[in-house]
Amino acid sequence: MKRTKTVILLVLIVVVFTVALYYLWLKNQEDPITYTSEAPTEQTIVVKTVATGSIVPKEEILIKPNISGVIEEVFIEAGEYVNQGDLIAQIRVIPNVSNLTSAKNSIASNRTALQTAEINFKTQKAIYDRQKELFDKGVIAANEFDQVNNTYLQAKQSVEQARINVTQARQNYDIIKTGTTSGVGNVAQTQVRATVSGMVLDVPVKAGNQVIEANNFNEGTSIASLADVKKMIFEGKVDESEVGKIKEGLPLEITVGAIEDQKFDAVLDYIAPKGVAENGAIQFAIKGSLKKIDSTFIRAGLSANASIILEKAEQVLAIKEGLVQYDKESKKPFVEIEVGDQKYERKDVELGISDGIFVEVKSGISIEDKIKVWNQVQGIPKYAQQ
Repeated sequence: MKRTKTVILLVLIVVVFTVALYYLWLKNQEDPITYTSEAPTEQTIVVKTVATGSIVPKEEILIKPNISGVIEEVFIEAGEYVNQGDLIAQIRVIPNVSNLTSAKNSIASNRTALQTAEINFKTQKAIYDRQKELFDKGVIAANEFDQVNNTYLQAKQSVEQARINVTQARQNYDIIKTGTTSGVGNVAQTQVRATVSGMVLDVPVKAGNQVIEANNFNEGTSIASLADVKKMIFEGKVDESEVGKIKEGLPLEITVGAIEDQKFDAVLDYIAPKGVAENGAIQFAIKGSLKKIDSTFIRAGLSANASIILEKAEQVLAIKEGLVQYDKESKKPFVEIEVGDQKYERKDVELGISDGIFVEVKSGISIEDKIKVWNQVQGIPKYAQQ
């Protein structure tokens, strides 16, 4: 029994020894680790953040009527260019019965007032004529005649004012009934004209639609929207994590999804002082004015992305971010420079801006140096390839 145990123990020792020898043999068969190197290059490094949004006109003018009614005819279509004063639409007035009745009553009451004023004027004129004759003969004093003269002039003014009131009441009645009246010339309220020159972006109404005039209680019905399409801006939003990095005046690079292979320059003009919660994050609105778009027609409302350039270094010495190592104690950056076959020497470097792929090297190396790729993927052992 003891002999059997001894044999088994010796066999186990031999097996373990054999496995250890085989493992050491396999390790000797692995290729030695060889490092490659890369040379610095000259790069233009841009640090930027991206905002999504759309292209909209800088100033969009809404054309509204100054009288309520029904659209009789529309003379423009979206996409047309109009000049200031061009006819846009014609409105047919549908009078309000209550307002029409009130206007009629106003005419009647003002006519009555005019008749009363004329009767009073005739009476005062007769008195004035008699008193003037007596005054000329020296029968009455000047003070007495002055009182009569003042009363006569007041009666005359009352007649003139009453006539003006009648005219205004009649004009008001005509406007309520037809939308225009004599004496307004080319300023007929039933004709809606362009207030500015520009392209027609939208015509939300058509013949037969009812429209409401703009007043203190209602913003009115928009008949058309006009804008200068050569003055466009980018409107977008940035996340709260990025808003602290940007400021007014920074350059933008605008890319429009519908216009391929073309970028537009812009300047950041506005950053909202207050954020808005959207999908669990705070977003801040931004605006940027596009520059030099005369040769390209950009339609309003196109979606776009804006790259906000935070920092930019043109044609500087740069290396890949992955080539940089950091000292464990001082945390200072360094690279390893090739000085011979698989021989490297440490060089401390001063870094500049980084775009996440390339980093600017301000000092420590030259463009002729070759830098060790210290974190490269190792080769596969021979025994694993078999």
